[in-house]
Amino acid sequence: MKITMMSVMVDDQDRALAFYTDVLGFVKKHEIPMGEFKWLTVVSPEQPDGPELVIEPDAHPAAKPWKSALLADGIPIVVFGVDDVYKESERLKGLGVRFTQDPADMGPVSTAVFDDTFGNLIQIHSPN
Repeated sequence: MKITMMSVMVDDQDRALAFYTDVLGFVKKHEIPMGEFKWLTVVSPEQPDGPELVIEPDAHPAAKPWKSALLADGIPIVVFGVDDVYKESERLKGLGVRFTQDPADMGPVSTAVFDDTFGNLIQIHSPN
């Protein structure tokens, strides 16, 4: 068994695609129209055949309360690995990304958390 997909729910798939590609650096893998919404995934350019992040609409009635509860408690929805949390956080801050947790050493890893502007907190981490 292996991880092939993980979802992040957003209120605007097109704006989210721009954020996850233009700002975070992912690459669009699939964009398939499905009525009002679309099947939309991105991948790491370092792993084009690796796990996909599904950018899906938060239209289900349970989605917004769930996202709000995680956001209020400061719980990230997903964790992305980077080579250097400190350098990546500076790059992202330069692009206007708002961090809710600045980089910090946490034993064997360094972590930071930012807001994706779609109601999700994203954690990045790198080994120390």
